[in-house]
Amino acid sequence: MTTTTLAALVPLLPFLGSVAGLLLGRRAPGFVRPLAVLPTLTALALAVVAAVRQGGGEPITAATELTPTGLVLPTGPVSVELALNLDGFAALAAVLVALVASCVQIYSTGYLRDDPRYPSYAALVSLFTAAMLLVVYTGDLMVLLVGWEVMGICSYFLVGHYWETPEARAASLKAFLVTKLGDVPFLFGLFALAVDAGSFRIATVLRTVAEGGLDHPTLIALLLLAGVAGKSAQFPLHTWLPDAMAGPTPVSALIHAATMVAAGVYFVARLLPVFTSSAAALVVLAAMAAATMIGSALAALAQDDIKRVLAYSTIGQLGYMTGALAVGERGAATFHLLSHGAFKALLFLAAGVIIHAAGTNSLSAMCRMRGLRDRIPDAYWTMTVALLALAAIPPFSGFFSKESVLAAAEHAATGHADAVPGSAGLIVLVSGLVTALLTAAYATRLWLLAFRGHGTEAPDHGRQPLAMNAVLWVLAVPTVAFGLTVGVLPGWFDGHALTPTVTTSVLATGVALVGGLVTYGAWRHTTALAARVPLGAVAAHPDAEPAVSEAESIATHTAAYGSPGAAHDPADPGRLLLGPLHRHAATGFHLDALYDRLFVRPTRAAARLVHFLDREVVDTYVRGAGALPRLLGTAVRRAQTGNVQTYLSVLLAGSVVLAVAAVLVTAGA
Repeated sequence: MTTTTLAALVPLLPFLGSVAGLLLGRRAPGFVRPLAVLPTLTALALAVVAAVRQGGGEPITAATELTPTGLVLPTGPVSVELALNLDGFAALAAVLVALVASCVQIYSTGYLRDDPRYPSYAALVSLFTAAMLLVVYTGDLMVLLVGWEVMGICSYFLVGHYWETPEARAASLKAFLVTKLGDVPFLFGLFALAVDAGSFRIATVLRTVAEGGLDHPTLIALLLLAGVAGKSAQFPLHTWLPDAMAGPTPVSALIHAATMVAAGVYFVARLLPVFTSSAAALVVLAAMAAATMIGSALAALAQDDIKRVLAYSTIGQLGYMTGALAVGERGAATFHLLSHGAFKALLFLAAGVIIHAAGTNSLSAMCRMRGLRDRIPDAYWTMTVALLALAAIPPFSGFFSKESVLAAAEHAATGHADAVPGSAGLIVLVSGLVTALLTAAYATRLWLLAFRGHGTEAPDHGRQPLAMNAVLWVLAVPTVAFGLTVGVLPGWFDGHALTPTVTTSVLATGVALVGGLVTYGAWRHTTALAARVPLGAVAAHPDAEPAVSEAESIATHTAAYGSPGAAHDPADPGRLLLGPLHRHAATGFHLDALYDRLFVRPTRAAARLVHFLDREVVDTYVRGAGALPRLLGTAVRRAQTGNVQTYLSVLLAGSVVLAVAAVLVTAGA
């Protein structure tokens, strides 16, 4: 079997598994779990074989044009092709997507074992996986757009899995609308790019860029960045991602680690020459990455819901990736994308185990539970490893990948990167170091509040299913070891090694250690303060949003909503560290409120005005047009009395009136 055939089967198998799962979900429920797990595992094996055959060497390409006699109707002068582009980047990305999707499907067999909607859930996860694999492997922009949009639709249904709760319904609708808002300019950008290049084929587009054939590089790049900001949850279109935590935890792991949000970064990396052809676009991308990194890290430090902490963490790490792309370093962005995919999937799946054991998402509630880590040793150790990787502590994978981003930013800031403004490198470098400090702070805070609690004994909900715990150790392997491979696989990352520099390594590791130690000191202080506050006397912040608890400890696995946590909880070191900024950071710096005033309220006011005009003006004319003939008909009907004398009298009166009128007209003439 050829490599191209293997690559074509990788997205096809999860798609077929999705279709079969939907068809057999009710008729043969015993086949649902095998149809969810086996196609994805097989796709993982084929993706690994395809990656080994590709070997990080020259790209493997193949294409079949879609003609009127083929699969689709003609598309005009620019043709659409079923094109395959398998380079080292795509090969590694496909392995990551298939690995995380396989782990999520296996984990879900235990996590949602009693959920009556599991068949549709599993089928949607398979379709989600197939769409992302299509984006990874395709060599045509229109086919990529198909996978791009299918992911958006799947995310709508998966985030709203617990549709009986208003939070899940609102979150799914918000995710759909915000990402679609970015997709509109993204679509125009694709059309403009194809018109300039004369093709939707990615290889042709890149060749045109290399020859200087783009007429509007800045406009195209900015239009495409709008779609990337929406899909990859970058400022200012990032607000949907924290709310998407209303969905099941495995869905969060899939969206945050390997699909959906990774698609935007992958797209920019694949078409990086388009963006580097415009210095203005790179500066905009760097500024967007800086705002995303710092803002999300501050917000993560103020969240009480453990999943929202991880959600803001994802936004910040995606900012690192876009920052690497802003300084023209696709290899560093790719490396961090792969490294982050492993440890972020581990963080979310371990969080699911923690929530299962604690019965709540609230960190302020967990910090008042004694012995929680003893109930869940697998999640405790694996999440510790993942948090160390997130904080970029050596020798874990996050250290190597994050330092490669900072090294690339330093290289650009000192003027050693071709076609990259030094200002973009300086922005990414400074914001990256600040974010490293804040990342270590919120990672340390999460670990302390979740596993070093004091108070009542943690509830015992029994041991978690083996499928849930086994997946954690599988993902712990790349979290620990993947960073060590960067020096031996340079061909996979644009042909050069991504070893960190001494300067950035010392600076970033130093600020990370400072962030962790300061947070630990703040925790010791707040713990002593909290010991003097009676249990149950903590007042919730009036503006705090309710924390969503998926109640994994409940047999039915229906969504439940517990205490919103406590923004005024004296045991929270985040409040001490942020001070007066805490209230604003907890709400995501009021961006949702700002958007509500700028867009939602005016739109609703306009809708009310249109409704008023339609009801009071348009409907009035419509009702009048029908009422006038009806009134005339009534008058005529009443005149038909059947009395001949009345008819003759009216006829005579009419004749007299006409005669008088004729005389008057004649006299006037």
